[in-house]
Amino acid sequence: MEHRARKRFGQNFLSDPNIIRKIIDAIRPLRDDVMVEIGPGLGAMTEPLLERLAHLHVVEIDRDLIARLHQRWPAERLTVHEGDALKFDFATLGAPLRVVGNLPYNISTPLLFHLAGFAAQVRDMTFMLQKEVVMRMVAEAGSDDYGRLSVMLQYRFRMGRLFDVPPGAFRPAPKVMSSIVRLIPLPAEQLHADDEEVLAEVVAAAFGQRRKTLRNTLNGLLDAAGFDALGIDSGLRAERLTVDDYVAIANHVAAQRKRAG
Repeated sequence: MEHRARKRFGQNFLSDPNIIRKIIDAIRPLRDDVMVEIGPGLGAMTEPLLERLAHLHVVEIDRDLIARLHQRWPAERLTVHEGDALKFDFATLGAPLRVVGNLPYNISTPLLFHLAGFAAQVRDMTFMLQKEVVMRMVAEAGSDDYGRLSVMLQYRFRMGRLFDVPPGAFRPAPKVMSSIVRLIPLPAEQLHADDEEVLAEVVAAAFGQRRKTLRNTLNGLLDAAGFDALGIDSGLRAERLTVDDYVAIANHVAAQRKRAG
């Protein structure tokens, strides 16, 4: 029985064998890798992954697809974790973990933030995403695409856009171009934020109103003396600051809060 893609799960199933082969070659799975695929769907990537892996984990929310997966592969080859990837504890799968998948476009941004929390256990992540999202992920400071997603992911990962995937590679075809992106966690010694929750707070505030200057968006977090001490122009907008600038601001704010008790 044919499975109909469900809009509420953001389902667009990859069906082009040449694109599938290109993605698997980019992932380069090795037999003993600890790997998890998010949203295996009809198994377009699952099958070629299992040709190279001894075992694969998958996270799937659609019960009809879960039943198909159980029927197709035995438990010793494929472990199916039923549920929402946004709530899944990826740390339970072991390390170093490799994460792959054609991510549901309707939850891609919150899912990327969720996955960033497991970076310490991850070796690499290779995803298919809406090209527009990938361009935001890898954007440089000063560009229109540069934003909260860029800063928070670039703080944690070295990222690269590998290649684009046209709508015709899917069934049903989405209305947008897709891209393959790889994320490799940066080593702990390169993570200089004293408090990553404060960093997230600062970045969210700065980009909360993109058209306003930092003087306005960071009001309450950083005063004129703070901007002067850091050598940052309060008249700039959020997209003009680098990741290192945001880390410096966050560390200043965290230090002030610590002194205030």
